[in-house]
This record gives sequence, C-alpha cells and structure tokens, in this order.
Amino acid sequence: MSEPIGDSTASTGESGAGRPRQAADTRKRDYAFNKLRKRLRRNVGNAIADFSMIEQGDRIMVCLSGGKDSYAMLDILLHLQASAPVDFELIAVNLDQKQPDFPEHVLPDYLENLGIPFYVLERDTYSVVKSVIPEGKTTCGLCSRLRRGTLYGFAEQIGASKIALGHHRDDIVETLFLNLFFAGKLKAMPPKLLSDDRRNVVIRPLAYCKEEDLVRYAQAKAFPIIPCNLCGSQPNLQRQEIKQMLRAWERQYPGRTETIFKALQSVSPSQLCDRKIFNFNDLSIEIDQDIHLPELRVVQL
Repeated sequence: MSEPIGDSTASTGESGAGRPRQAADTRKRDYAFNKLRKRLRRNVGNAIADFSMIEQGDRIMVCLSGGKDSYAMLDILLHLQASAPVDFELIAVNLDQKQPDFPEHVLPDYLENLGIPFYVLERDTYSVVKSVIPEGKTTCGLCSRLRRGTLYGFAEQIGASKIALGHHRDDIVETLFLNLFFAGKLKAMPPKLLSDDRRNVVIRPLAYCKEEDLVRYAQAKAFPIIPCNLCGSQPNLQRQEIKQMLRAWERQYPGRTETIFKALQSVSPSQLCDRKIFNFNDLSIEIDQDIHLPELRVVQL
C-alpha cells in the first residue's frame, strides 16, 4: 500500500525527542508529493504536446464533475496556463443534473476561491434517466448522452474551441476492453476527438496519467469530492468488471496496463481484418512471366 503523501502540519503531541522523526516524516511526505505532482504535470504536458491539444488563443471549457479526475485536471491546467508558451483561456463548467442530495454549494465555493471563470448548468437529467431506465438496469449510456449533449451545446454558446474531459489512461484502456468484449469493436477513447457533427473538439489532457496517481494526488490536495448517486451506486457495471480484471492482471503482471496503452499507440492496420481502413484487395506482387515451372519434381535449392 502506498504511503500517504501531502502537506502535514497537524501536531502529533509528541515530546521534543520525537520531533526530529516527525520532521523527517514530513520531509518524506513532501518529497513524495512533489515527485507525484511533477510526474502528473509532465504527463499532461506530454499529452498536450503529442496531440496538439492546446493552441494559441484557445478558449477551453474544462468540464468539472466534482470527482477526483476533473479536479486534478483543472488544477494541473491552471499551473500549465501560467507557464505555457501560448496564451489560452480556461472556463470551468459543471452540469448540475439534479441528483438527490447534491451539494450545490461545493463547486461554486471551490471555483470562487480559485478565481477562475465558471458556469453551473442546471438540467434535470437525473429524473429523465430514472424515468426511462428500468430499475436495476445500467443508467450510464443514457446519462452520458444527455450530459454530453448539454455540454457540447453550451461549449458552442460560449465560443469554446476545446472541451477538456478528465478521462485518464486507465479509462482509455478500460474502454478498449468494453468495446472489445461487449460491442465487438476495436476502439477506445482518443486523446483528441472531433465530434461527429464537426462542431466540437474534445481533449483529454490526463490521457497519459495513471488513475493510481490521480487518487493519491486528490487525497494530498484534499479536493472536495462529490460522489455520483447515479453511476456510483450501481453494482455489477460492465466497466467495474473490466476494472477488476485489469487490476488482477496488474497484480500478476505489473506494468501490463501500460503495455496495453502503448499498444494503442502502435497500431498496424495491415495486421488486422478491417477492410475499411486497409486495402487488402490491391495486395499483389509482380511476377516474371518468363519463369517456367522446373521439370524436375525434386528441386535442390
């Protein structure tokens, strides 16, 4: 189990003899946190550079759900904004889906303290989902479509050139297996996507970040996490099954998730079977028509 990291200033009540050890533990935690923060910032910076996610003059709508991933994404993007070689805007947007007991004050208070422009969109998708999806069935599909449509539409209203979502490396790998096992498709989540109607560009700055790192970062930063009462409470979700499978693989073969993710960056269409992305029909070689079959049936080479 990973050791806790982050700033720790609370008194432990130890005597003077214990203070050197307490100071050493604090330095150790601070060192671990700084190392983690640098790794996450580096991974986000590399993903942005590799996929040209952010350009001069971009107005980026950062979708903030209240979960650990979107908090971390906003935090890291704000840091990069201050040091980036290009100028770009960040506008935080939260969709209040009117879930029961949703703490409406948490995100506005947090964003007010940051001093970042933000909007809270109110749309009762919760009631729509609950009225359409039978009890016990997965709500994720309809919920995500309603949420996506609302956010895409608002991005156009505010003139956002990019929409930043908080999906990380593990989300991308999980989606690969979800599509493979349950939809019969070989596809995942791209780090950068042009919407089907060509009116929005979606970026995923956390594409190179491990979920484990984001969990530790959120704990160290003490983000005010808001749980989801829709998807978070559903048992036996297909994504949870995939997540458990990958965790089991990772325990048995450390580094396997990263290897799978690297495979998504090294695709060979000619070694697959999709005729839409590779032209098998025109595969041919040139034969010398003057060559005849040998007369001998046993040929020494």
